[in-house]
Amino acid sequence: MALHDALTDLPNRLFFREQMESRLSHLSRDQKFAVLCLDLDRFKNVNDTLGHPFGDKLLRQVADRMGECLRAGDTLARLGGDEFAVLLGNIKQPNEAIVLASRLIDVASAPFDLDGHRVQIGVSIGIAMAPTDAADADQLLKSADMALYRAKTDGRGTYRFFETEMDTLLQKRRVLELDLRKALNYGQFEVYYQPLIKLETNEISSFEALIRWNHPERGLVPPLDFIPFAEETALIVPIGEWVLRQACAEAMKWPSDVSVAVNLSPAQFKTRNLTAMVMSALAESRLPAQRLELEISESVLLLENETTLATLHQLRGLGGRIAMDDFGTGYSSLSYLRSFPFDKIKIDQSFVHDVNENSDSKAIIRAITSLGASLGMSTTAEGVETEEELRYLTQQGCTEVQGYFFSKPKPASEALKLLAKQRVSTKAVVNG
Repeated sequence: MALHDALTDLPNRLFFREQMESRLSHLSRDQKFAVLCLDLDRFKNVNDTLGHPFGDKLLRQVADRMGECLRAGDTLARLGGDEFAVLLGNIKQPNEAIVLASRLIDVASAPFDLDGHRVQIGVSIGIAMAPTDAADADQLLKSADMALYRAKTDGRGTYRFFETEMDTLLQKRRVLELDLRKALNYGQFEVYYQPLIKLETNEISSFEALIRWNHPERGLVPPLDFIPFAEETALIVPIGEWVLRQACAEAMKWPSDVSVAVNLSPAQFKTRNLTAMVMSALAESRLPAQRLELEISESVLLLENETTLATLHQLRGLGGRIAMDDFGTGYSSLSYLRSFPFDKIKIDQSFVHDVNENSDSKAIIRAITSLGASLGMSTTAEGVETEEELRYLTQQGCTEVQGYFFSKPKPASEALKLLAKQRVSTKAVVNG
């Protein structure tokens, strides 16, 4: 019992490690074996939507299917949660591991029947070869696990072999994670603000809050160098909350008709307390909810379940506005407009940049602005850099624009100066 998993009746992590050690100690010069680490894709969704009893049934069915793929002498183990491992003994070519990995991916991605509930998942696999990649059981499992991580970051539902540089990358990731935690604790983050211009009045209607990282050694770190990693590790949750609170507090210094836009990540929607956190930020800053705009990307809606939509409706119920960011770049943007009534759609900058050379981009912008007008949604074009781009967007009835043509993202003090300058010029027009 100490060596087996009670749920699936498979060998457990302890048994599997003993098997690896035994193989390694009896390995002759020309012998090889492979270790495959497996992680189920979308398993958490099953647990969250159907409940743990169904999750347990799924794990048992997965174990049965995978067991049927193995040869005599191979070992399948459950390491814990939705993690499995295979010891593929006495192989001559790495291709044998590829054949098994492909078979395991096929059987895991076929639909499962859980008491009438049709469920579809998948599996990602990392492969390490012994003794080439490691001659120690713990290191071998670690190598397979690093390869598994690569398989998951490369899109899931695939396999990857261990490569030496993966260890270097892992060390860099650990340093980055520690640095990000320090950044949050030691106040190294700063919120910059980029103005959105309402074309009807040519005045600033809003600022988008954008995070910057003032690293003590690396200087100003661009968001693309750390935001994707923060998303992966869920550090984006405390970072995103900090940005929201800062942005709400800063917006209280602006005129009452200027709002603030803050991006929400998919990880924040998974926390279950997002609405309460937004309410707390509004209460703490005393910012009226109608002056807060929350931007979400299609990746949030890919979570597509009742909880996500319920959260969006709760956030809308607070009195704020909900905008769909990067509209037109995903596969299902139009269908999402039916599932939730957005207040605004933001036209991705890739279409704006192509507007002078690409007739397709012109047609897409024309269609989006027309769609927005028909559905009662305002439209904001991102990344405007030239007068020609601005002219075309104005002609097509775009509601708002933002981009370097007007202003780069600026620190809070500079944003205040932009507003003060606007007030002066407005007074001059009125008094003139």
